Amino acid sequence: MEIWVNPACSKCRSAVRTLDEAGAEYTVRRYLEQPPTEEELRDVLGRLGLEPWDLVRTQEPQARELGVRDWPRTEAERGRWIAALAAHPKLIQRPVITADDGTALVARTDEAVRDALARRP
Repeated sequence: MEIWVNPACSKCRSAVRTLDEAGAEYTVRRYLEQPPTEEELRDVLGRLGLEPWDLVRTQEPQARELGVRDWPRTEAERGRWIAALAAHPKLIQRPVITADDGTALVARTDEAVRDALARRP
């Protein structure tokens, strides 16, 4: 299990605390320091069952600067969205947990973190 975190994010800290309390084995990835590649993002999006625009934090200043709210949400523009997430990792919703069963989820609640823990073999 891997969790993508921004240590300044309270939801990330809460998710890590929940994992620790459960005694889970996991790897922390500080995704602002180690941004995911476009390939990794495609993989995680597939595991999440989401499109890249579903993973974007549209309220971030970078999102406003890029004007992502006005970008088409189409298959033809998918690569543009993924490239933006790779180039501007602050735009990625957090925390993201890649579960041991091959799925992933955005773990913004304790319930979502418990769901990830239940996916362990």
